[in-house]
Order: sequence, then structure tokens, then C-alpha cells
Amino acid sequence: MFNFLINLITVTISILISVAFYTILERKILGYIQIRKGPNKVGFLGILQPFSDALKLFNKNLLSSENTNIMFSIFSPALSLFISILMIPIMSFNSYSLYDNKHNILLFFILSSISVYFIMLIGWSSNSKYSHMGSIRSVAQMISYEVSFFLLILFISILSYSYSFKEISMSQHMMPFFFGNLIMLIMWLITCLAETNRSPFDFAEGESELVSGFNVEYMGGWFALIFLAEYMSMLILSMISVMMFFHSMTNMEGWMMIIMISIILLWIRGTYPRFRYDMLMNLSWKIFLPISIFIIIFSMNFNMYNL
Repeated sequence: MFNFLINLITVTISILISVAFYTILERKILGYIQIRKGPNKVGFLGILQPFSDALKLFNKNLLSSENTNIMFSIFSPALSLFISILMIPIMSFNSYSLYDNKHNILLFFILSSISVYFIMLIGWSSNSKYSHMGSIRSVAQMISYEVSFFLLILFISILSYSYSFKEISMSQHMMPFFFGNLIMLIMWLITCLAETNRSPFDFAEGESELVSGFNVEYMGGWFALIFLAEYMSMLILSMISVMMFFHSMTNMEGWMMIIMISIILLWIRGTYPRFRYDMLMNLSWKIFLPISIFIIIFSMNFNMYNL
């Protein structure tokens, strides 16, 4: 039990530090896409800028309006980050996961579904129409894409005959699932962007019509916790993408693929404009869902024929 706690704390702190450097990577990539330098003053080449931002945010005074539900405003950003941290033990590090059971994919389903409620609480508790509208958009978007999100994971589970990320990684020792499933990988990456409310699907944070969206009433440490939860979810989904399509994270190639997928998620923000909301829903219900259901039925019949 003591070793488990030490490993969990070590991995959690490492991922939190990686989230800090992930933010500076995003700002640098967006800077070069827009032909500017990005942060380059704090530390060597601006590498300490995330820590400077964290100190500034957590030292700010927290103000709230008299209509705000104080208890939910305090706890909902922290719980949103806590749900992201709870996903860390089910990752398969170095051929084993910190929480090793045979059905950790089902645990991932549960945790990713719970995160929807905390986004809704963040928007509702501030008692602002802009933030409430942003949270409604976010919940509708995440629920719509969770259907195809879970079906794509179920497709990989059928291929590997397992509900464990460890078994899925081990079943790819001959050939990664990436080969022959390129359409599935593209659908998965687009769904990951929609699940994490990232551009071009960032409707919950539309500055032009929602004045920053569901986090408009949050400042300082509250905003930092929401920010950390979003970027940690992106890193975790990048790790899961590698375990599902590119063997595992136990070698240098796996970690290079994690870095590449993480950069692609950032690159898309600087390349594509925001979708229309009706196009987002049509993409989910009229394109991704039928394809996912067809692939699931086909793979189940194919496996039954092989048995």
C-alpha cells in the first residue's frame, strides 16, 4: 500500500509538471504558427513562464458576486481536476498500471462520464447566464460525443478480447491496431478534441458570444484548476490513444507517439476555425455514430466467424 501511494504521488506530480510544460509548448506552437515568438522572457527561452503564471494565479484574490453559490464554486473546479487525476492509476506504465484490474476500461468510462457533471456545476454555480449557457453547450457536446467515444473504445476491446488497457497493449505485440484502422484513429482524435472542448469544438468558451463561456466568473486559483483539468485530460487521452492504436508506452517509440499526438491536438487549434454548433451535432449523430455502430457490428460478426 505504501509503495502504491509513493508511485501514485510520483506519477501525479510528474504529470502535473508535464501539464505546465504542455501549456508553454502550446503557446510556443501558436506563436510560431502566427509568426511570433511566444513567451520568451521568464527563464531560458521562456521555459519558466508556466510556473510564473501559476504563482500569479494562485496569489490573486478570489472575488465572487452575491448571487454565486460559494460552496459549489469552490469545490467544482477542484473536483474536475480530481477526476482527471483519478484516471492516472489506470494508465499502463512500464508494462503495469498502478491500479491493475481486468476491467479498467469500464472505470475509465465511469470517470469520463462523471466529469460532465462538474462542468455543469462550474457553469451553474456562478449563477451567470453566460457561464450557464456555456456549461449547457459543453454538456450537450460531451454527451453527444461520448456515445461514439465509448463505441470506438469498445471496438478496440473487441479486437483484443479484453477490457484492460494492459491487455490491449499486449495484444498489439505483433501488429499495432493502427494498421487497417486509420479511419478509426481519425474519428478517435476528433472525438477527443470534442470531449475536451478544444478548438475547433470550443463552443463552451466562445469569447465572441459568451464572454469566455462557462469559466467567465472564475479567476485566480479557480481558473487555474479548470485550466489544469483540461490540459491533463488532453495528455491522458494522448496516452490512451497510444495504448489503443500504437502498442504501448513501455518504449521510446510509444512516448514519441504521445508527444506527436499531443502536438497534433495543439496544432489543430492554430489551423482550423471554429465549427458551427449544428455542424458539430450533425458530425456526431449523423456521421460518427452510424460508422461506429457499423464497425462494431462488423467486428463482432467477424470475431464470431473466427471462433
